[in-house]
Amino acid sequence: MERPAQGADGGGGGSHSSSRSSSRATSAGSSPSCSLAGRGISGRSAAVAGLGGGGGSRSSPGSVAASPSGGDGGRRREPALEGVLSKYTNLLQGWQNRYFVLDFEAGLLQYFVNEQSKHLKPRGALSLSGAIVSLSDEAPHMLVVYSANGEMYKLRAADAKEKQLWVTQLRACAKYHMETNSKMMNQVEGQQKNLVHAIESLPGSGPLTALDQDLLLLKATSAATLSCLGECFNLLQQSVHHVGQASHKPVASENILGWPGPKSHSTEQLKNGTFGSLPSSSANITWAILPNTAEDEQALQPEPNSGPELVLSEDEKSDTEDKEEAELGVMEDQRSVILHLISQLKLGMDLTKVVLPTFILEKRSLLEMYADFMAHPDLLLAVAAGATPEERVICFVEYYLTAFHEGRKGSLAKKPYNPIIGETFHCSWEVPRDRVRPKRTAPRSPPGSEHLIADAPGESYKLRFVAEQVSHHPPISCFYCECKEKRLCINTHVWTKSKFMGMSVGVSMIGEGVLRLLEHGEEYVFTLPSAYARSILTIPWVELGGKVSINCAKTGYSATVIFHTKPFYGGKVHRVTAEVKHNPTNTIVCKVHGEWNGSLEFTYNNGETKVVDTTTLPVCPKKIRPLEKQGPMESRNLWREVTRYLRLGDIDAATEQKRRLEDKQRLEERKRENLRTPWQPKYFIQEGDGWVYFNPLWKAY
Repeated sequence: MERPAQGADGGGGGSHSSSRSSSRATSAGSSPSCSLAGRGISGRSAAVAGLGGGGGSRSSPGSVAASPSGGDGGRRREPALEGVLSKYTNLLQGWQNRYFVLDFEAGLLQYFVNEQSKHLKPRGALSLSGAIVSLSDEAPHMLVVYSANGEMYKLRAADAKEKQLWVTQLRACAKYHMETNSKMMNQVEGQQKNLVHAIESLPGSGPLTALDQDLLLLKATSAATLSCLGECFNLLQQSVHHVGQASHKPVASENILGWPGPKSHSTEQLKNGTFGSLPSSSANITWAILPNTAEDEQALQPEPNSGPELVLSEDEKSDTEDKEEAELGVMEDQRSVILHLISQLKLGMDLTKVVLPTFILEKRSLLEMYADFMAHPDLLLAVAAGATPEERVICFVEYYLTAFHEGRKGSLAKKPYNPIIGETFHCSWEVPRDRVRPKRTAPRSPPGSEHLIADAPGESYKLRFVAEQVSHHPPISCFYCECKEKRLCINTHVWTKSKFMGMSVGVSMIGEGVLRLLEHGEEYVFTLPSAYARSILTIPWVELGGKVSINCAKTGYSATVIFHTKPFYGGKVHRVTAEVKHNPTNTIVCKVHGEWNGSLEFTYNNGETKVVDTTTLPVCPKKIRPLEKQGPMESRNLWREVTRYLRLGDIDAATEQKRRLEDKQRLEERKRENLRTPWQPKYFIQEGDGWVYFNPLWKAY
């Protein structure tokens, strides 16, 4: 906001009538025709620029388009156009006279208090690259300049002639700098392509090869840098487009210039799951390929898809599998693979069909990861125990925020297995009844209690869980859990969509879940945050990001949760904030701030506070059947060989086992396409855009 005018600046304050302006285009010594042509400005624009020659204007348009790279480079740069315009400040101060200077070479529109202060620091400046200049009928002779960064100047000229002069030159400046940026991007793209070609043309052996660590790093970082620059340029273009729409004025298409983005000959190869030709020294890395022999096809016959299986609770045992995952760190032996992969990816590219190296995998399926979000089932069951709608929604927010620490295993930067279509995961939890109570009144857990173990079945609630991969393209996972004693169930479907973002990978969790409290007739609809793997070339780490919502239509309560990503400079990691609101009364009943994998502080509207440390919350181990009693498509049994070799550190053998599973999936998918037989999931039924469990608890009540 502009500060109030002082002294000579006060003449225009508070007036809603336009003051007379006097604009002039200062001469830099070049003829109008030559300098305008040097800028690429059309003859029509040059003719319009000449309108400033009469009336109250002191105009000499020769320098309006003076070439920034002219021969007289040592001379002080002159402004292209300057003069007095009225600028709308705010409702209190209204229109005020300001002295404006258009710097064509810098692409800036600056303003000062008056002409005498134009050699001082400007009161404000607007970048014109990608800007939209439109006419407005809000006031006589009014024009509006929308910068691509969202800033806006409302201006008024003395008359129509003066207004047209400014509009023409501002548009010419905006167009020139947009074209210049586009040309620069094309030049940079060409240089990067030459660099990549030079590196890939090196021999596969000798003192300097195409797999030299420094050269691969150079290739990868140059591709990522180009992609990031291209994304910035595209964001600028989107801003221009949105601003043009917001102005309610038609914008000439020639003013919205675009850069098509880097074209990579490797993109189609990556989409098809192959990497093209790697130098021979990387031959020991096994990438996914389709089976070629009849022997292979015969060995990978599809499993018949039977109906839902009965999972006996007496077969389930407490999970004793080692859940520890080693940090990736800087894995020099695998660095060349990552570098080669990154150097061929395009910013924003969908990674669904890109085969990632096996060594970045953690030893569990994505379906099991969803089950690990239930590691604090006592907090979930406590939602139903809340005495009031307010208490129940706050309990659910507490459960929601504490679920991600165990589900994501902290900030570990590894990726779970992509589930095979038809893959399922079953487990359950037994939760001691005395642990389930409204958390605002519950006593603290005794120190040192790391697990919640029931002494007898009758003293526990039973929470059952089933997950299934119902679609391969797009990859959609569903999970359902229920507690019959508490008349509570959750039904969720999630479509994971990953994309390359330069030096990080983003995974969007598209879909929603619904928590149903049948005893209260309440449904809580919630969404999930995105996940980001950062610093993938050094020591990878994971953060969550995005705004998610929790809504209960019946009670009118809702919550907004924001997972904050780390700023580029400074700032904390893993921050999360939340507000719980009663919409009918517009009352905020609870606020939360902290870290999703650390401490969370809850502040209630009565002034009370509570701190929850996610790292010390007791974990209830899930119960799962041993491998010998699991079906062939259950996650742990399906991935058992991949997991075994990963534990042994045999990456090549793990990669081969993973390849066979993925090949089998592709083969079965082709057979279904040939027979035109759609896949039929076991446990979930598609309803509209979502999926629901075939026999949900709410159908029994």
